[in-house]
Amino acid sequence: MGTDNLFHRRKARKAADLKRQKAKRAPFAKVLIVCEGGKTEPNYFNGIKDHYELNSANIEVCTDGGSDPLGIYNFAMKRFKREKSAGDPFDKIYCVFDKDNRKSFAQALAAIRSANPKHVFFAIPSVPCIEFWFLLHYEYTTRPFSECDQVVDALRCYLPDYTKGIRDMFPMLLENLESAKINAERAKNSAAKSGTENPTTCVHQLVEFLQNIRNQ
Repeated sequence: MGTDNLFHRRKARKAADLKRQKAKRAPFAKVLIVCEGGKTEPNYFNGIKDHYELNSANIEVCTDGGSDPLGIYNFAMKRFKREKSAGDPFDKIYCVFDKDNRKSFAQALAAIRSANPKHVFFAIPSVPCIEFWFLLHYEYTTRPFSECDQVVDALRCYLPDYTKGIRDMFPMLLENLESAKINAERAKNSAAKSGTENPTTCVHQLVEFLQNIRNQ
């Protein structure tokens, strides 16, 4: 009897904690953004959260999946299952990673496309790296880059002090954000017509989602 009572008390506390957690969230989607290890991507997306005043209880940005694209997806799936088991699953999960010589890039894309449940997991790849997205704030280009360092060199024509992991990247680029979104879609369409993926980025899709999340 004592054990049964303890079990029910723990279950009631867990339900109450979950109810309080949900109450703290704003009335829009619960989202997980899993980035490559490091600071560049999380700093950028946390900058978006701050600028649009998005509730941290709704939008979680983490780097615990490491830098391997497939590892990022596997970590995201584990988090989804854990939160679902607790009764509070994520509505959307975005896996943000670069191709830049990552061996599991194609595997990760395939895994995310076939992931269940449908319409929860989304790939946000950049080829060769997220710096191409930053570059599109200043120019439209479809010239291929063999490695990320080449993109960084091009970006430094506009931001001479740019280094990976720089803070305040989102507010720094904000003035040109809408142009970058247009440029990114143009580059993506051009690459599709040419049968290539270099250079492309899908970061604009996640940015657009976050900008409009309150209306969805």
